[in-house]
Amino acid sequence: MFENLNWWEIGALLLLALLIFGDRLPVVINDGLRMVRNLRAMARNATGDLSRELGTDIQLEDLHPKAFIRKHLLSEEDEQAIRKPLQGVYDNLRADVTGVHDDLKNVAAAADLRTKTPGGSAAAPTGDAAKTPAPRTASYDDAT
Repeated sequence: MFENLNWWEIGALLLLALLIFGDRLPVVINDGLRMVRNLRAMARNATGDLSRELGTDIQLEDLHPKAFIRKHLLSEEDEQAIRKPLQGVYDNLRADVTGVHDDLKNVAAAADLRTKTPGGSAAAPTGDAAKTPAPRTASYDDAT
């Protein structure tokens, strides 16, 4: 919720809340938390009532229309029949992405300037460079 705010902005909001509510701030926070708890309890009760009415175990995530249809209207055979044509496309795409990933690794290894000398052979570090490790840079593998 606050991923776009930095620490200064959050501090300014807290100071503003303290100025607006004053010594009533703990009461306001308590009331807000109680409201959130009540909303969660109402959602839990609604899903429980819906499960009882439908005669099946239903979760809050199951109320999404696609998940509801997949879970309650399609049989296992129907779902497999729908997925079968797409599985081949997925396998081909996965193989292509893996091939591109391997090619990128090879190109990155060939273009790594830290371990190559101007002549093209690998250079052995000497002196202080042999003692200190090379700085770690972010790679594609870190992101995947």
